[in-house]
Amino acid sequence: MGCDGGTIPKRHELVKGPKKVEKVDKNAALVARWYYCALTQEKLNRPVVSCDLGRLYNKDAVIEYLLDKSAERPNMEVAVHIRGIKDVKELNLTDNPAWQGDRANTKGDRYEDLHHACYICPVVGLEMNGRHKFCYLRTCGCVFSERALREVKTEICHKCGDPFQNSDIVILNGSKEEVEELRKGMEERRAKEKLGKKSKKSKAAETVSKSEASKDNPGPSKTTKNELKTATVNKAEDSIASAPEPSTSTAVFIKPVAAAGSKRLFSGRDEKSETYKSLFTSHSSAKRTKDQTSNWVTHTPYHF
Repeated sequence: MGCDGGTIPKRHELVKGPKKVEKVDKNAALVARWYYCALTQEKLNRPVVSCDLGRLYNKDAVIEYLLDKSAERPNMEVAVHIRGIKDVKELNLTDNPAWQGDRANTKGDRYEDLHHACYICPVVGLEMNGRHKFCYLRTCGCVFSERALREVKTEICHKCGDPFQNSDIVILNGSKEEVEELRKGMEERRAKEKLGKKSKKSKAAETVSKSEASKDNPGPSKTTKNELKTATVNKAEDSIASAPEPSTSTAVFIKPVAAAGSKRLFSGRDEKSETYKSLFTSHSSAKRTKDQTSNWVTHTPYHF
């Protein structure tokens, strides 16, 4: 009856139904998204960065990816939208004081709670383990729980004090719908940046064209400038010639020094009267006789 090769098969062995979909362990999925880098699947270590879609990366892994995009990596599709280091933001995380890390289970004789996170919300104190929604501010990179931003409504960062808007809030490891909304916002911002760059280029081109036009149409020529100079000099000479002669008492008059074409005129004295010369110590009347001069002992710098 048995063990002779004549066993009767059962119904579930003959009739094959649809394959059962393997369910993903939710706990394992949370640990993979919140404790490991999305690009290299390595443990998250500071500095930690995040993209516009809210994914978590090690900064070193992002830099290596940007330096060599041709290298094969397990999850290349998660970083396709990262064009440069400016497309990620370094996160300002708050350490969990109750987190002991790997030191708590060095011997392997303790229970390791996978939902015990090393970072917390600085306002509410919730652990960043995937059980609660967390987000960061694109302006400063500070990380908070969604509950903190919902309960304590403000336009200033709770941690650093920088101002922010609702459009600057990025949800970390959000659902598919939230990721799609973040993707739309990212594409809109990039389109605005392109338009701004194009407008700046057009303004720069206009300034260059204006400068070239000014070079093509210069101001008055050198000949006209020289003619204006000669005309002004001739007028000055005519005014000097038509001026009345000075009186003999002063014996001071304006004298043209340079010929036609000179730029400056100044006054001069050809003949000086004796009364004018007597004002100076070099005149003969100002000199002292031997009787008037003092002895060498009392000689002063004012001796003539």
